[in-house]
Amino acid sequence: MSFDLGLKGRRALVTGGTKGLGAAVVSVLRDEGAHVVASARTVPESSGANIHFVAADLATAQGCTRLAETVLEKLGGVDIVVHVLGGSSAPGGGYSVLDDNEWSKALDQNLMAAVRLDRALLPVLTEQGSGVVIHVTSIQRVLPLPESTTAYAAAKAALSTYSKSLSKEVAPKGVRVVRVSPGWIETESAVHLAERLAEEAGTDYEGGKKIIMQSLGGIPIGRPAKPEEVADLIAFLVSDRAASITGTEYVIDGGTVPTV
Repeated sequence: MSFDLGLKGRRALVTGGTKGLGAAVVSVLRDEGAHVVASARTVPESSGANIHFVAADLATAQGCTRLAETVLEKLGGVDIVVHVLGGSSAPGGGYSVLDDNEWSKALDQNLMAAVRLDRALLPVLTEQGSGVVIHVTSIQRVLPLPESTTAYAAAKAALSTYSKSLSKEVAPKGVRVVRVSPGWIETESAVHLAERLAEEAGTDYEGGKKIIMQSLGGIPIGRPAKPEEVADLIAFLVSDRAASITGTEYVIDGGTVPTV
C-alpha cells in the first residue's frame, strides 16, 4: 500500500512559514510536491524550488490583503490554506496588565489574521468546489496559563469556535475546515525559553524543559512534540486521505490535557 499523500501540484499558503511549526509545514508540503507561498514578517533571501516567501504583517488588514493577492497572483489559485501564525508577547502579571492594546494584539495575531485571509480566499475555494483550511489552535484554549497567556488562550478559543462554525458553512460547498491543537512544541523559541529557565535555575537544558513541562501540569510522554510531528499530521489532514474529515479538532500534545 502506497502512502503517497497525493499533494503533487497542489497550491498551498502557509502563514508564519519561516520558523518553527510553520517552517516544518512548508518543508513537508514542498517535499510532497506542493507549490507553496509562505508568509512571515521577514523572509529569507533564498527560497528554493516551489516556495515563494512573502513579507507581510498579518496583524493588519492591509498585510492580509497583500498576502491574499500575492497568493492568487503567484499560484493562480489556492487549494490549501494553513494558518500557523500565532503567539503571544504579553507581559506576565495576569489579567491586570492586559490593557486594550495587549488584547488587540492577541486578537489580531491569533484570530483576525485567519478571519481576514479566509474571507479573501474562501470564495476561490468554494467556487472551485474543493480545498482545505487548517486552523492551528492551541491546547491553551482549554488549559490557559493565567500568569501570562490569558489573552492568547482566549484568542485561540475564539479561533476554534470560528473554525467550527466556518466548517459547517463551507463543507456543503466542497471545502473542509479542520483544527489542529498542539501542546508545547520544541521550536527555536521554545529552546531559547528552556535555556533561559535552565540558566536561571542553575540546571541544564533538559532541566529547563522539565520546568516548562511542570508548569503545564506534566506531559505524559515525557517530552514536547517535534515541529515535524505536527507538520506530518497537518500534511495528512490536507490530503485526500482525510477527505471525510472536517469540522473537528486534532489535539497533539503528548497527553498534556488531563481531561476527556
